[in-house]
Amino acid sequence: MSLTAENSIKNTGLRGVTVASTRICHVDGKTGKLLYRGYRIEELAENASYEETAYLLLHEKLPNSGELEQFRRMLDQNRATAAELTKTLKTRPASAAPMDILQAAVPMLAHHDPNPAEMSTANAARLAGCLIAALPVIVAAWHRIRREKAPIPPDPQLGHAANFLTMLSGRVPDAETIRFMDTCLVLHAEHAFNASTFAARQVASTRAHMFAAAAAAVGSLSGELHGGANARVMQMLQEIDADSSADAYVAHKLAAGEKIMGMGHAVYTSGDPRARILAPMAKAMGEKTGADKWFRLCTAVENAAKKAFREKKGREIFANVDFYSAPLYYTMGIPVDLFTPVFAVARIAGWTAHITEEQHAGAAPKPALYRPSSQYTGDYCGPQECAFVPMEQR
Repeated sequence: MSLTAENSIKNTGLRGVTVASTRICHVDGKTGKLLYRGYRIEELAENASYEETAYLLLHEKLPNSGELEQFRRMLDQNRATAAELTKTLKTRPASAAPMDILQAAVPMLAHHDPNPAEMSTANAARLAGCLIAALPVIVAAWHRIRREKAPIPPDPQLGHAANFLTMLSGRVPDAETIRFMDTCLVLHAEHAFNASTFAARQVASTRAHMFAAAAAAVGSLSGELHGGANARVMQMLQEIDADSSADAYVAHKLAAGEKIMGMGHAVYTSGDPRARILAPMAKAMGEKTGADKWFRLCTAVENAAKKAFREKKGREIFANVDFYSAPLYYTMGIPVDLFTPVFAVARIAGWTAHITEEQHAGAAPKPALYRPSSQYTGDYCGPQECAFVPMEQR
């Protein structure tokens, strides 16, 4: 068997391979269903705050009023601690990529923590709270620092979404914008065993502390095959606005064998439920800001892509979570290169829930160290081992 054929069989990216069990999230791609701890994403997006959703992911239950207040106080305290770390960011070059800054900053949180390595469920919950609180502080602070502006300290009177937008822009947004941001964070909080979550669990399986596992997740998300799709959707919309029509753009891309960014999903075959929630928010935000052309371009691209796929490929294609989050974030005033960091700001709740589950859930001992097998395909000296050649004879 040739090396190429061997690789085509073995290099599957673990697709279709079950590597662990989880109680955190269920994705049913055939029916377009997404559940967090048994709750439909539509119900959570409409009724639950991000803080409630994060609590649910970490504690397997929705909080009562007392539990939620205690959780919010804990986040407030950890935001203040994270603000101290932002002083370090002032030493970084302004040209550094935001995801690189975030990945570098996450393990530095361990330097400020009194006990990052203790393996107990109580400490895991504490560390998760630290990370959930810290990521929006880091992202917002870096954005201001790179523009030679002073970071905005967190406000204990504001909720999680409101704090993030305020620290980013320097002003408290209106209630509708805050609600939209909060819903976006809920929608992006968790999505089962994607690449970054798998990276986090793999590192957690070594009994590394939570900061190390979360840093691995951030690093995985920084890769263009996992993160950044909504940024590329926005770039697509700007390109169409400048040079072309949606129909012509879609036809050109498909003729060239290229993808339409934000259309289609690796799991959902009947539509991404998160996209259906984001679309009306993107429309409303565009109308509010007088920049509704981005939403109109999105719908034009979606309609053109749907029509082209039905005609040329005989199947349906649907918008995914990245498609309408792009114009929504853009009209909120979030810079395009922060779209992926915002994803991390939301997903840290899911990541920390998975890290905790990997290290603590199920039968003892935990965790089971991830150690997959591989098949060696090197044939450098044919069927024989290579004989070492001295330097003077090479």
